[in-house]
This record gives sequence, structure tokens and C-alpha cells, in this order.
Amino acid sequence: MKTEFDYRRAVNDLSFSKEQKAEMTRKLVEAVGQDTTSQERKRYIHPIGRVAILAACLAGALAITTGATGVLKNAGDAFANVFGGGAAETEIVNRIGRPIGASTTDGGLTITADAVIGDRTSVCVVYTITRDDGEIFDIQGNEFGYLPLMFEDGDLDTGILGGSHGGSYFTDPVPGDNSIQYVQQRSCDVPVVGNSAKAQLRNLWLIGEDGKPTTLAEGKWKLNFELNYEDSSMILDGNGKTFRQHDMTYTVDSIQISPVGISVSYTVDQELVWSDQASGQTSPEDAESMRRYLENVEILLVGIDGTVTDLSSSGGSISPKNGVTECTKSRMFDSIQQLDHIAAICVGGVEFPLR
Repeated sequence: MKTEFDYRRAVNDLSFSKEQKAEMTRKLVEAVGQDTTSQERKRYIHPIGRVAILAACLAGALAITTGATGVLKNAGDAFANVFGGGAAETEIVNRIGRPIGASTTDGGLTITADAVIGDRTSVCVVYTITRDDGEIFDIQGNEFGYLPLMFEDGDLDTGILGGSHGGSYFTDPVPGDNSIQYVQQRSCDVPVVGNSAKAQLRNLWLIGEDGKPTTLAEGKWKLNFELNYEDSSMILDGNGKTFRQHDMTYTVDSIQISPVGISVSYTVDQELVWSDQASGQTSPEDAESMRRYLENVEILLVGIDGTVTDLSSSGGSISPKNGVTECTKSRMFDSIQQLDHIAAICVGGVEFPLR
């Protein structure tokens, strides 16, 4: 059964109205994708996830400023609440992650991009949000520690022309102070490492128990930084291996895995035909097609100790063309994965050993 922990994508990453976002947040239902390329009709599936809340009134507006804070957080410290703060995890994060330190102020809040980490096609950025009046954040998170807060718009431009999916969430690693943490994640169709990124955040929302949003801070926060982390991805060739389900043949093209994420590309031997629906809507027929082509494709991570991690709930893209349908399922991990501790990846029951 899928839990809130499984769904890491927040609704502020989708293009819906304020009322639609609030309703989806309240119900935590699965979201629908949207076309993000002009050359192909491609659908992106965004599993819903960590939603957030800021429970104090934030008043006043300051002029927007962007620049270095002068104090750089160690990457391992910045991501300790994201991927775990054990010695092995910290060593990997410090090796491949990079500090940023860019900061901007508006609406009584200072937002600092602390650090970035990722792989060939995925990126994760962690931010600190600080109240300029020095007052503490008195916020009650859910059972997983996620705070019901969201930005009206939370765009992370990774400098690509292809599509992407992902999400964001808020936590409070140090309760009782005047700062909280914001995390953005993106998994993309094309490489992002080495690009210049732009984060544009607008208007902080509080989501009430009734699912309705309230604006707590009006402002625009813009930050520029480099995706200059170390790419430690391992690429496995699909070698033409196939599996069958739903009366279709799925050919595994490639698998990309790194300590922070996974991406599986495969081709289905039938071309999906989308129904003609208004933007932001999904017909029952399209929903069933998404399940057949993407959601029902099983991805398992098998450890050398025999443990199995189910990654089947990953988001992704569906691109029908020329009689076939090209699909990609990808996600970032909830914890750092040591690649020498992974024995194999299983896709649709087909095993791909890492060594």
C-alpha cells in the first residue's frame, strides 16, 4: 500500500488553480501530468507527496536582494535531515554534494540555498527559510515530520529544454528557532549536471485543516546557482531484455543509478493514444493507460544482504511516437544508497546485476 512517505511530490509543482491545489493537498490524491514539450505529446506523472505549513503570521516586505551569505553550510550538514546523517551517508554527501550559500530576502523572510546534490538527470536543493523578525517557528508537523506549507509557485529551472517531474516539502530540523528547511527535487529527461539553475519562489501559503490556503507571506524569492555537484551515476545497458504484461512487450533500454536516485528507460511495443481532454484533466481511459504503461511497471532494488526496496511508485514520463511508446520512471531516494551494497535492479521481473 502506498503511504504519504512513498509520495514525495508536492502539488505546488503542478500547474493548477489555487483551489485545485488546495483540494488535492487536502485529499492527497494522485496528480495528473501535463504536457511540457511542444514537439511531442508527452505526459508526466507526479506522485503527490510532502506538503507543508508555516503557522505564524509574517508581516512586512523588504527589498529583494540576492547574493552570497558569507557562511557556507557543509553539504553533509545541510542534507542530514534529507538523506540521513550517519557517517557513511555524510561521507558520500560531502564527496558529491556542493555548498551554495546564495540568499535573498523579501516579505519578512530570508531564503538561503544551502547546498545542492544530484546525478546525471536528477537534482536536489536544500534551503533554509528564516524569519527576519527573529520570532520562532511554532509549527506542528505530521507523523512524518513534514510541515503543511507550500509556495503558490515553486519553480526550479534546471536549464533544460526537456521535461521534468519532482516535488518539494518543508521540515523543521531544529524546532524552537526562527528557521525551517525547504527541499526541492527534480528528475529530468535530459542531463542537468553542470547547468546553471534558477529557483523562483512566490507567496508562502498556509494550508488549513479544511484544505483551503491562506497567504502568510507575499513575496518573490529568486536565486541563481550552479549544479556543480559530482555525478556518480552508473549506467546499465538494457541489452534488449524484455518482459510482458497487459498484453504488451516492454523492452528495457537503460538503467541509471547513483547514490541519490534511479532512472529506468524502456519502450513499449504499442503506441498510446491520449484522449482529447482539457488541460489539467485526465479521463478514466487516460488514467488506465498511465497505469498500464508506467505506474504498474515494477522496479525493485535488491541489496547484497537480500533486502528488497520497492521503487515502483516513481514518477516519470510517457512519450508515444512512431508506433511505440517511450517511457521513463525516475525518482530520488529517501536515503543515500551505497552502490557497493546493491546487488541488482529488477524491472518487470527482469534482473540487472550491478556487477
